[in-house]
Amino acid sequence: MDRLRPDRFLPLTPVAFDILLSLAEAPQHGYRVMQEVNERGASGAQLRPGTLYRALARLLEQGLIEEVDERPTDADERRRYYALTAAGIAVARAEADRLARQVDAARRRRILPERS
Repeated sequence: MDRLRPDRFLPLTPVAFDILLSLAEAPQHGYRVMQEVNERGASGAQLRPGTLYRALARLLEQGLIEEVDERPTDADERRRYYALTAAGIAVARAEADRLARQVDAARRRRILPERS
C-alpha cells in the first residue's frame, strides 16, 4: 500500500518532473519529450538522450509512466510512446504542490517578490 503514496516518490529530480510535465497533456515519444523539455528550459540544462532514456526507464520501473501502443496515424512505428499512469499524475501533482509551498515560503521570507 505504501507504494501507492505519491509522497513516497518526492522530491522528484528536475528531469523526472520535466518528463512528467511533458506527458501531462498527451502521450509522446521520447525524442519529442526531450525537445519539449529543452524548449521549456525549466531545468536550466539541456536534456541529452542518455539522461532522458535512463530517466524514462526509471519512471517506467516506478510505474509513473507506461509505454502505449496508440500513436498518431502518421507516426514512425519504431518510436516508443509514453503516457502518464494514474500514479504518475498523482506524483506530478504532489511534486507541483511541494514546489508551490517552497515558492510560497520564499515569498514570505522575501527571497522572491510578492505577486502583484
